[in-house]
Amino acid sequence: MNETREKKTILVIEDDPDVLSMIIKHLEFIKYEVITATDGLEGLKKLESGGYDLVITDIVIPYVSGVGVVSALKEKSPEIPVIAITGYGKEPEAAAMEKKADLVLAKPVKMARLKEYIEKLLSKRESNS
Repeated sequence: MNETREKKTILVIEDDPDVLSMIIKHLEFIKYEVITATDGLEGLKKLESGGYDLVITDIVIPYVSGVGVVSALKEKSPEIPVIAITGYGKEPEAAAMEKKADLVLAKPVKMARLKEYIEKLLSKRESNS
């Protein structure tokens, strides 16, 4: 199979270094370009430069919460899919969904499922554009 598509770029916002490292390794292994931020403020700054195909954000992160990131991103670029990740149960999950996250996953996230979700969201975005 001849793959001509360019690498998709994913912004990952996560303050836990172990979780961040696991996600980076997995996404790079499946051939995505990964840009990272360790708090919401840094994530929002990186989003200003644009060029992201998808964003994965933890919900509970320093300075600006993941919910704040989702809200700001969807206001500016509603076409960019967002996966929100939480280890804190239903309340942050409900807040993230309300702010239009495309998907909310509970920690620990299974990498095989994450890969499926990313592919689904990216192909849905491509078919809409």
